[in-house]
Amino acid sequence: MLNVAIVGAGPYGLSIAAHFRHHGIPFRIFGRPMDSWLAHMPKGMLLKSDGFASNIYDPSGQFTLKQFCAEQGIKYSDAGIPVRLDTFTSYGLAFGERMVRELDERLVLHLDRVTNGFRLQLEDGETLLARRVVLAIGISHFQHVPTNLANLPSEFLSHSFDHGDPGRFAGSKVVVLGGGSSAMDLAALLHQAGAKVQLVARQGSLKFHGAPGTEPRSLWKRIRHPKSGLGPGLQSFFYANAPQLFHYLPQDLRLKIVRTALGPSGGWFVKDRVLGRVPLMLGFTPEGAQIKDREIELRLRSTDGSVRDIRADHIIAATGYKVDIKKLRFLSEGLRSSLKVLEGTPVLSSSFESSVSGLYFVGIAAANSFGPVMRFALGAGFAAGRVTRCIRKALAEDPAPTPEDRDRGVRRVIESKLRSRTDEIRSS
Repeated sequence: MLNVAIVGAGPYGLSIAAHFRHHGIPFRIFGRPMDSWLAHMPKGMLLKSDGFASNIYDPSGQFTLKQFCAEQGIKYSDAGIPVRLDTFTSYGLAFGERMVRELDERLVLHLDRVTNGFRLQLEDGETLLARRVVLAIGISHFQHVPTNLANLPSEFLSHSFDHGDPGRFAGSKVVVLGGGSSAMDLAALLHQAGAKVQLVARQGSLKFHGAPGTEPRSLWKRIRHPKSGLGPGLQSFFYANAPQLFHYLPQDLRLKIVRTALGPSGGWFVKDRVLGRVPLMLGFTPEGAQIKDREIELRLRSTDGSVRDIRADHIIAATGYKVDIKKLRFLSEGLRSSLKVLEGTPVLSSSFESSVSGLYFVGIAAANSFGPVMRFALGAGFAAGRVTRCIRKALAEDPAPTPEDRDRGVRRVIESKLRSRTDEIRSS
């Protein structure tokens, strides 16, 4: 039986694995590295997070994004130079190769609770047992689409998560729904790729982060508006640097903050790529849609009550992500029903452990417990440290793995890497 299984190999899963490895915690990690970033973010995208807030975390800070860029000859600044998507994904892959050699790229298709632990079924049919499981699954299960559009066929409606290549829509009429960073990034890239794109948002105006200042700031400004990985200001500084304290805020206050703080906004660098280039329909809410003459007709209602219909070849809902445990179909029904949830999210202890002993959630699924920072890569460092401390303490009470267990684990990792390399050769 494994001591710990990590499910997911994005920034959170890789950070936790690096911490476990550093502290000698026996573990296995499953998943395709940086998969959401590689396959589900639009090519050409720039990260809204500054360079210093876009790290993947090992305990001693040996391999930061800054160091990776220096090694690769990539222009970098802690702030002021946007991080390219391809730079971040390459960094994540390099981090995995250098810091997490235990990575097994097979997917976990089913997870169930058994006596003294959990059963994991992998995509090739192999079944493993683990005493503890850390779910670092990111956003991949939680795409949110307005309910009055959700039943449209995929030919006419999709989520922004489904589009890594905006070029596929060149020459097509596309409506992007949303007023946040994903919507603005995608609209700009679709326009650049030759699509006839319109951006529809409920807000009356679009918001953008301010460009980083180059002038020295006074002591008062540094105190009153401190910089943080989530932007300037005391509140953002608190969310970024005190997730443990956030956990002890009253429940209703935590939920309100997560719903309202750090609302929809685009990066400063996307402003000139949207305004004056992409047609905007602001102050409009979708009421429904129907298919007419092989197009989709979208009905919109404005803030003044008037109605307008527009036609397109396709609608992309860049409407964000909403955690709902019911969407985690790879969890057995019994396991899902055993979890204590609040507004669809798991209720977590101060160590990220759910109400099911031995099952941990990190990333966006932990936002209601630890704050808005859990929606960003920045939160991975705190999560990795907390989970590691908790599991190190718990392992003191577990029997040590046998030599046979260790040998089996090594063989499986080697076999997985050989399979991946064989697949690469066959596809090349």
